[in-house]
Formats: sequence, structure tokens, C-alpha cells
Amino acid sequence: MKIIASRYHDFCMGHRVVGHEGKCKNFHGHNYRFTFECECLTVGGLDVLGRVIDFSVIKSTLCQWLEENWDHKMMLWDQDPYVDAMKEMDNEVFSVPFNPTAENIGKYFLEEIAPELLLDTGVSLTRIQVEETRKCSAIVEL
Repeated sequence: MKIIASRYHDFCMGHRVVGHEGKCKNFHGHNYRFTFECECLTVGGLDVLGRVIDFSVIKSTLCQWLEENWDHKMMLWDQDPYVDAMKEMDNEVFSVPFNPTAENIGKYFLEEIAPELLLDTGVSLTRIQVEETRKCSAIVEL
């Protein structure tokens, strides 16, 4: 049996996809929705109250990190030819080591960000859904 605690968080962020064949090659933004799915690291590892993790802990770790680091900012690939000029114009622009597709954003958050944030909680983020629009999303799972 698998027991999962799930919570979503909405925030706004801009990006562009270098090399995209359509409109996404241009600077634009999304109202992102990240849906987090957490599982216990131990078999049958529910806490004494019967929870995987308190939902408020997901909020204070994963959701709060998004608010502080990505909300209302512009994410650009560090290989984007415009990254340096954009950073000079706006301190809310930051670069990442990947082309910022929904798939790559989810993979990066799942592999690099979440493990550190959840280090002492006894749970792991095992699946993330990154919605760019209500019709388009990417799912990354361990």
C-alpha cells in the first residue's frame, strides 16, 4: 500500500524556451500550479496521528520556497543569449542550468530543491506536476 500526501501551490513566473519552434521562444509568463506528492521514507511510516506529513509543513517548506525564490521572477537558461542583458536590466531575473521547460523545471525541483527542503521531515517528494496552463502540464516522478 502506498500513502501519499498531496498539496498544490499557485504562483506566477516568466521564462522563455531557447530554440522553441513556436511562440514559447519569446519572453512570456504563466500562472503555474505545482502539485506536490510526498511519501514516507519508511514502510508504514505514518506519524502518531496517522499522517504522511502535516500539510502545513509542505506549505512552509516547498510552497514557501517557491514564493521566496521563483514567484514573480523571470527564469532563464544560463546558456540563453539574452540572460546577461536581462539580469542587468532586472534583479528579478535568475538563471538555471537547464532550458526552462515544464519538464525540466519539475525535474530540477524534484531532484535538487525538494530533497534539501525535506531533509529532516521523514518524507520525500516523489512526484511533481508542473502546470503551465490548466490544459498543459508535465509530470515528473522518481
